[in-house]
Amino acid sequence: MTSETHSGTYEPGGPPQPTVPEEDVSKVVELQEEINQLKEAVTSHAVVDQAIGMMVAMGRVTPDQGWTVLRDVSQHTNIKLRNIAELIIIWGQKGDLPPDIRATLEDALDRYGPTFLPDDSLPP
Repeated sequence: MTSETHSGTYEPGGPPQPTVPEEDVSKVVELQEEINQLKEAVTSHAVVDQAIGMMVAMGRVTPDQGWTVLRDVSQHTNIKLRNIAELIIIWGQKGDLPPDIRATLEDALDRYGPTFLPDDSLPP
């Protein structure tokens, strides 16, 4: 018998159980890993989008500038962008942001913003 047999095995007290070819098992494992990666990507994307929204609201920057600010802070602090986004969300909820990250964030906002509302005639 080869690993590709479909004849099944017999277990006492039950019907024969089909034998799954080894390549099918490895494909299922591969697909499950891909599903897990996609779930993590969707969650990560939502966290980053929320942090961009905070940059837009609090930093008066455009969404593109908000993304650039997050990327800039991530690069200057050597912290993954998703983790920076999580810290910024916590900051929005609790008002707590590590001083070094806050300073880097303020510097980035100074470089990429603020933008002005359409009816603003003069900068603040």
